[in-house]
Amino acid sequence: MNSTSIFEYHILYSGINFKYLPNLIFSNQLFQKLLIFAANKNETTMYRTHTCGEIRINHQGSEVTLAGWVQRVRNLGGMTFIDLRDRYGITQLVFDEKTEQSVAELGNQLGREYVVQATGTVRERSSKNKNIPTGEVELAVTALNILNSSDTPPFTIEDESDGGDEIRMKYRYLDLRRAPVRDTLILRSKMAFATRSYLDSQNFIETETPVLIKSTPEGARDFVVPSRMNPGEFYALPQSPQQLKQLLMVAGFDRYYQIVKCFRDEDLRADRQPEFTQIDCEMSFVEQEDILNMFEGLTKYLFKQIKGIDITEFPRMPYSEAMGSYGSDKPDIRFGMKIKDITALAKGHGFSVFDDAEFIGGICAEGCSEYTRKQTDALTEWVKRPQIGAKGLVYVKVNTDGTIKSSVDKFYSAEDLQKWVELFGAKPGDLLLILSGVKEKMLKAIGDMRLEMANQLGLRDKNVFQPLWVVDFPLLEWDEDTARFYAMHHPFTAPKPEDIPLLETNPGAVRANAYDLVINGVEIGGGSVRIFDKALQARMFGLLGFTPEQAEYQFGFLMNAFKFGAPPHAGIAFGFDRLTSMFAGLDSIRDTIAFPKNNSGRDVMMDSPSMISLEQLDELNLVVNLKEKK
Repeated sequence: MNSTSIFEYHILYSGINFKYLPNLIFSNQLFQKLLIFAANKNETTMYRTHTCGEIRINHQGSEVTLAGWVQRVRNLGGMTFIDLRDRYGITQLVFDEKTEQSVAELGNQLGREYVVQATGTVRERSSKNKNIPTGEVELAVTALNILNSSDTPPFTIEDESDGGDEIRMKYRYLDLRRAPVRDTLILRSKMAFATRSYLDSQNFIETETPVLIKSTPEGARDFVVPSRMNPGEFYALPQSPQQLKQLLMVAGFDRYYQIVKCFRDEDLRADRQPEFTQIDCEMSFVEQEDILNMFEGLTKYLFKQIKGIDITEFPRMPYSEAMGSYGSDKPDIRFGMKIKDITALAKGHGFSVFDDAEFIGGICAEGCSEYTRKQTDALTEWVKRPQIGAKGLVYVKVNTDGTIKSSVDKFYSAEDLQKWVELFGAKPGDLLLILSGVKEKMLKAIGDMRLEMANQLGLRDKNVFQPLWVVDFPLLEWDEDTARFYAMHHPFTAPKPEDIPLLETNPGAVRANAYDLVINGVEIGGGSVRIFDKALQARMFGLLGFTPEQAEYQFGFLMNAFKFGAPPHAGIAFGFDRLTSMFAGLDSIRDTIAFPKNNSGRDVMMDSPSMISLEQLDELNLVVNLKEKK
């Protein structure tokens, strides 16, 4: 190869656009080569002219090129049909007697999940599929290019897959090809965009905060990260950007938000993952009502923009009412069935189970008086489960003829039971379900039973949304094991101003200036007005058992910032994964996350967490006892 041909080679294949080389002089021959190469390059890199979801009847007669994955192959002898899928939809490809033999033979080589490029003519289908948007047309293939072959997938890539949870998590990149999972992530993207749009319109500033921060002792366990450059010292991954966003208020940012990753090393369940996402917000010069109004606005905006639903009512409910009437600090108010306290009516009648109980209460299940003995026995076994913790169940049936029948007729007269019926507001055809025991434990148990009955009666419609604010939480909660108070939310939550005098005399009675947004029995978000006075914050640390030295070590940077003019401020964080799962109609947040962990906190796809090498441990100055993994 001479010097000229070497030069031509580099020009042609380096990817340089010759239009941006004006100072070079080309021979006519080289210039023609460049033009031909550019034309060919444009042709070969045009993988598709349309997506698999956009072909319609108005494209009939057009030549188009599609690219995607083979969803299904149906070989009918003289004809072969292939469903070609991309993220936008599915288009049917057809190979028939008019298809060139070489193209048809290539089509017969295709298997599930092959990546192919197909060119052909759009024509109307003789047998239409009304279940998909492209179901009126098909593509009569004239050219086919296999871009990549595929092994047979371990489960079918269809809406209703035959893969179990663990196998789908192991091959999550295949699971993400399924339309329901993909659509949920598209929904998540739209919700994030809408959230940013709303908050930007309200003058919030999106600000990133560090991922490597200082470990703090309150709340859930931290994930810790050893520092190589600072032997023996550790970072923590943030459980939330709480203190950092407060510092942004001290900095005068006024309105902050961030769609942010947070990390908590805690046991998992359907609505928990070790890493999760929050819509994290903070505002200055505001009171509780300002926050509630602002984020009612965000919630209304998301429901309207994403689901086309107008949400109007956001009732406020004190924590004490939520626990007393619903047995939960996140009540589902889509249905009634409120808890009633019959302790005064039921005690003193010789029924020792009730006579010895601190609390007796229950719910009225409308229209359930015809429950059979088998059904009431099943409910009894349900409340006896360790998760519920009741010792038994008492029932009272208000029969359709008005008569009353109970499981404790031996101890209570018809007149006694009539008083219960009146207290519950029960009607003929209703069923009273009653538990007894320690009050706090039984309220929770009855609340769980209320949700179970609502599930059985179909009262928890996923297409109905009932939000509310739960307010006036206790500021502190007492732990018997450690004999100390803990912050119910976090140590920076302000007490109600009128309750501040109780901090020394009766701290357990102090209410927090805190609030939770609850929708359909799910805590979607929570926040509080913050303490911004250094003296009050020091009193709070003292109640939580911190010595002045400990408080300075853990939170000194925040307290020092408060010396320089901290404004009154408050904030909230929405669980973005939970909110997305609710909008998607899912019971778990897992499918709202592209690459989630399983119930053991493992990423089975990457096999993480995993052991690291001795060299890495040595670099991090970690001393460990290595035990043989069993």
